Parts: sequence; structure tokens; C-alpha cells
Amino acid sequence: MSNSTIIVEALTKKFDKFTAVDQVSFQVEEGEIFALLGANGAGKSTTIRMLCGILPPTAGSGSVAGYSISDNAGLVRQNIGYMSQKFSLYEELTVYENMKFFAKLYSVSACNINKRLSDVINLVNLNGFEKIKAKSLSAGIKQRLSLACAIIHNPKVLFLDEPTSGIDPISRRNFWDLIYSFAEEKITIFVTTHYMDEAEYCDKIALMGNGLIKAIGTPEELKTNKLICDVWKIEGADLYAIANILQSTEGVFDVGLLSDVVRVLAHDLTVEDIEKNLKNNGVSEFKAERVPATLEDVFVNLSGRNV
Repeated sequence: MSNSTIIVEALTKKFDKFTAVDQVSFQVEEGEIFALLGANGAGKSTTIRMLCGILPPTAGSGSVAGYSISDNAGLVRQNIGYMSQKFSLYEELTVYENMKFFAKLYSVSACNINKRLSDVINLVNLNGFEKIKAKSLSAGIKQRLSLACAIIHNPKVLFLDEPTSGIDPISRRNFWDLIYSFAEEKITIFVTTHYMDEAEYCDKIALMGNGLIKAIGTPEELKTNKLICDVWKIEGADLYAIANILQSTEGVFDVGLLSDVVRVLAHDLTVEDIEKNLKNNGVSEFKAERVPATLEDVFVNLSGRNV
């Protein structure tokens, strides 16, 4: 028997003649942290809105927590928590009042509501903020409050749409500590992000672009099996000149000029090719070596292919 909490088959969404999501298929297991990774406009938010029962699909099928997103959207919404890109909080209500409102909205029983509010406040570390209005909170605390409202009814699946956009690095790290703790409790986590480092925290990643799933697997699987070009690191005295020269070198796919190195993605390029090209163009001080791929390398490579 499958342990898949989310099952998606050929899911498609069209807006008039524009196809925002194009026949995507994947499965997410119980307790798994699954990331949909892609640039803005890739189709991530449209996908998550269909899976949350907010947006009806044009074609294909999907089920979440055992319920069809087309036939039982209401039951899907009752069994999930959803944290959208924009904070859906009531600015004039306090932290406690916002949480109580969502608890009632999700039909948390009256006899359990006070205990549940107390438990969630402790869980997401909102102690001391209970009487403060949402409009007065920092972005990081608003994020925690949004998360608290999304889990107030103890959902089976938690959908997080770009949840850490606009918050500081420490708040991001603390947020992911909470996500790990939820996954340990067998809550399935579905997150959309464009942060490569966040995707590394996940059990499985689907790379999405132009409405398509371009690759899917664990971070290590993607880095070792899905990159079809070599990655080179070049150090030198004049990185700007090195980057310009290699940009026009045959076989080079992408050149990134970082603070201390030039990073190159290339097809069928040897160290001899690099040395010859640089020396022929007047660059003599450099060091070139092949290096392991990062998730960002994989994403850049796949984003440039029509797959």
C-alpha cells in the first residue's frame, strides 16, 4: 500500500491560451519534506494553489491526504495547513486573537481550543507576543504567527509557498528547525522556494521551469545524475578578463563571476582548452580545476534546456 500523501498525475492549468502548469506528475510520501524549486513565474504557486483546493485544474488529477483536489476540495482544505507568500493575518487583531480566529475557522473543538493555542504558542516560540497586534510585529515574528495559524488544527499536510521570502537569515534558520520538527511528527511538508540553500534541507526536490517539472530527486541525486556538463573553478589575478574570455569559449554553457573565483559550466571542455584560450588572450596567472556540482549548477544547466 502506498504511503504517498500527495499524488499528482499530469496536472495542468491553463489561463486562456497560456499554460502555467504543464502535465506535472510526482508523489510526496508521508513525513517527507518536498520542495518545488524554480524561478519566479515557473508555475510553483499555481501548482500549490491547485493542490490546496483553491484553484481548479484544467486537466489531470491530484489527491492530498486521500482526497481528490477536484472532487473534494473542501475536505482537502480541512486536512491541510497553508501559508501563502503574503501574510494572511488580520493586522488589527493580536497574535492570540489571530490564532483563535483560525482555530475556530478550522473547527478546533471548544473544549480543546485553549490548550491547542497554548501548545502552538510554545511550539513556534510566540511567548510574550500574545497581546501584540499583528501590524506591530517584525517580519520574522509575522512569519511565525502565520505558521502558527497554518498548523493550529494539527493538519496532515503543510503547504508553504515561498515562506521565508523577505526575512533575515537567523529567522530563516529558526523556521527550518521548526519544519524539521514537524516532519518528525509525520506531517508532510510541501514547500515552494527559489532559495537553493533551502532546497538542500529537503528530502526531495522537483526543479520546475516554464510550467514543467524538469528533474526530480534528492539533492544528491540531482547533483550527481542530472548535471550533463562539467563544472570548473578558475582562480586568477584578473577574474573579469577570465570571465569575458571564457564566456565566448566553445563548449561553455554558463559563466559566473564570484568574489574570488570564476565558475564555469561547460560541455566537453578540458583543462588544456581553458589554459590555451586564456594564454592566447594574454592571461597567464590563473588556476583551473574541476569541482563538484552544486544544486545551483544543476538548476542553471536544466533551466537552459528545452525539456
